[in-house]
Amino acid sequence: MRTLRTSHGADSRYAWTRLWIALALMTIGGAGMYSMAVVLPPLQAEFGIARGDASLPFTLTMIGFGFGGILMGKLSDRFGVIVPVMIGSVCLGLGFISASFVQNLFQFTAIHGLLIGVGTSGTFVPLVADITLWFTRRRGVAVAIVMSGNYLAGTVWPPLMQQFIDTAGWRATYMGTGLICLLAMPLFALALRRKPPAISGLAPAGAGARGASSNLERPLGFSPNRLQGLLCVSGVACCVAMSMPQVHMVAYCADLGFPAARGAEMLALMMGFGIVSRLASGWIADRIGGLRTLLLGAALQATALALFLPFDGLVALYVASALFGLFQGGIVPSYPLIVREHFSPREAGSRTGTVIMATLVGMALGGWMPGWIFDMTGSYRAAFVNGVAWSLVTAGIALFLLFRARPGWGLPTTPVVRSESRHPS
Repeated sequence: MRTLRTSHGADSRYAWTRLWIALALMTIGGAGMYSMAVVLPPLQAEFGIARGDASLPFTLTMIGFGFGGILMGKLSDRFGVIVPVMIGSVCLGLGFISASFVQNLFQFTAIHGLLIGVGTSGTFVPLVADITLWFTRRRGVAVAIVMSGNYLAGTVWPPLMQQFIDTAGWRATYMGTGLICLLAMPLFALALRRKPPAISGLAPAGAGARGASSNLERPLGFSPNRLQGLLCVSGVACCVAMSMPQVHMVAYCADLGFPAARGAEMLALMMGFGIVSRLASGWIADRIGGLRTLLLGAALQATALALFLPFDGLVALYVASALFGLFQGGIVPSYPLIVREHFSPREAGSRTGTVIMATLVGMALGGWMPGWIFDMTGSYRAAFVNGVAWSLVTAGIALFLLFRARPGWGLPTTPVVRSESRHPS
């Protein structure tokens, strides 16, 4: 049994190999999230539509991503991670290929919501939930690494797709992206067939359901569903703010008179620093817990968004983009850690999927709202202020939950992963 634990259990060499495979899958699947950032200007020009209307496909993508995450999480809990990943691969590939043939905005929007959004969820929620079950001592770092695939996708895909859009057009670019998803992703998915130790019984002592909280029936003094509801509200708020520069940076730069390629570079820079932020936040979360990491990220995100208000020069925008990526990358990875700390591991997929769905509803709303604000005001200034306000909502919820986690409520004062690390693997 000890040999099996060492070779295939939590924190094992196989767990780390599985982590890198999951990172590759999330990076490829992230094309579904970031394609709209570069296709928005040519789409607006081809169909002759307003900025707010051109933002709708991203909104539907995030809605499909969100609700698909709940479905994919349930499938992962029941059948294992490989089933939703395979479904996601096929949906993404067919979605990009189908979108390359559309003749109007309605068709493009529907495909993004029904195929690309749902397909992206298959390479996000199940992989994150699965990784939380394969690590105990380094769970924060592991979650941060796999979720860095989302930002690695934002670093790789926008400049790559922009280059092909400039030379071959957005339709040919979408076709090629779809073929990559169909051919590459199923090969990686085949390596994820093994059951996680927290489900199969190979987990170290204390890493099971009771290792996550002292009271799973009343986590933080709430019923599980009520706590999850608060996390969902927080997820919506933080991602309304987060998506504004991620979706509109290319268009914002074009409005300021800079080439679209500069905006794509800023987006890539933002995502690249987001990777650094996610890795650092994982290290931090292993020491201070998910809730404190969420509070820190929300406060820093509000600060970063405020930096866009007084500066609009090219160099200043590069700096602000880098700082935004560096400050906000740890927010979303905090939620799977909070779920793992306060809910049963047997509900990891569905609980994580629900909270991630809320963050993606926030991304959807935050992708559309700045376009609407721009159409109403003629600039993005009010949209940045709007983002700061939503970030402060998340910070307030995190503060409230930390207040509930005080010793007087009968809850543990040390992060779960630190207490679990005392058990040998």
